[in-house]
Amino acid sequence: MHRLQFHYTLSRQSSPALVRNPLIDLLQAVSTHGSISAAARALGLSYRHVWGELKRWEQELGNELLIWEKGQAARLTEFGSKLMWAEGQAQARLAPQIEALRSELERAFAVAFDPLAHVVMLYASHDHALGALREFALANDDWLAAHSHARLHLDIRFSGSVDAIRALNEGRCVMAGFHTLQNPVQGSVAEKIYKPLLKPGLHKIIGFATRTQGLMVAAGNPLDLRTLQDVQSQSARFINRPLGTGTRVVLDELLGQNGLLPEQFPGYEHTEPSHTAVAHAIASGSADVGLGIEVAARAHGLDFVPLLQESYHLVCLKSALDDPAIVALMLLLKSPAWQARLSALPGYTPWQSGVVQSLRRVLPWWDFPRKAKID
Repeated sequence: MHRLQFHYTLSRQSSPALVRNPLIDLLQAVSTHGSISAAARALGLSYRHVWGELKRWEQELGNELLIWEKGQAARLTEFGSKLMWAEGQAQARLAPQIEALRSELERAFAVAFDPLAHVVMLYASHDHALGALREFALANDDWLAAHSHARLHLDIRFSGSVDAIRALNEGRCVMAGFHTLQNPVQGSVAEKIYKPLLKPGLHKIIGFATRTQGLMVAAGNPLDLRTLQDVQSQSARFINRPLGTGTRVVLDELLGQNGLLPEQFPGYEHTEPSHTAVAHAIASGSADVGLGIEVAARAHGLDFVPLLQESYHLVCLKSALDDPAIVALMLLLKSPAWQARLSALPGYTPWQSGVVQSLRRVLPWWDFPRKAKID
């Protein structure tokens, strides 16, 4: 079976939205004019080019396209006619979708040609508020352009917190999102994981939000799970997040604080890539409980038992703070309209939104002499 490939062109000229193979134009011209030479003249091409292209396509498709008989006009073979019919059917059925696709592509490329538009590549631990921020930025681009002379497009790639910070350090993004317990202490699991990846004086924290993490359980909480100890004593089927995710770090932190071991939790090794996926697993009955955020639980009709408050951080290089895109993002985060939108999400509260923070104040893991000045 032959496969289709699509291509598009960039042009200053406006033209109808077409997804069309040049072969169809050749066949149409030959069918209409009755000869290759007449078809070539109609298309403004040389006879040699049209003849060569037809032969190339016959070899490519493994079928003859034209019938030549002495003294008669050239005509399409049955295969050639069916190609023309298939093209007509496809164009008639797909014209609205093709036009919609062209419009989407034009909107995407408009960003490249708009000097006020800036794209922020953001790798981040899975978070519903960031998705809401992306939509909010698009919906308020005129306000942002008026206040910062910039329009903002957030290209968000969800990954584990560790992978997000590594992506920032490797230059694959300009900002990363990760989360920790509020006021994380020295010697914590979070310190062991994040401290080697972050450098005071090199990185800067931008405040974003606090959010509630807790137990996501079936509606009505049939096992009456209120704590991690309850999960362990009830042998409830647990669904976890993968290594490298911020929620896995938080869970291991809580287990250590409560003297619990991973092997005491049936399903600890079973993982899902996002809060949404964990909630879906519980809603479908394949697990009893998982650690996650309230907004994901509510979206799937689950009960939610809050356990802790955590801080969701945005981090960038200090050298990027003056970039127009980062300046525009901080302005958006500080806006009352965004903070009201964030507060409407279950379990979220604005926290120093858009305010630059020093690593050593937010994450008190570094102990420098008082005379040393490290931002």
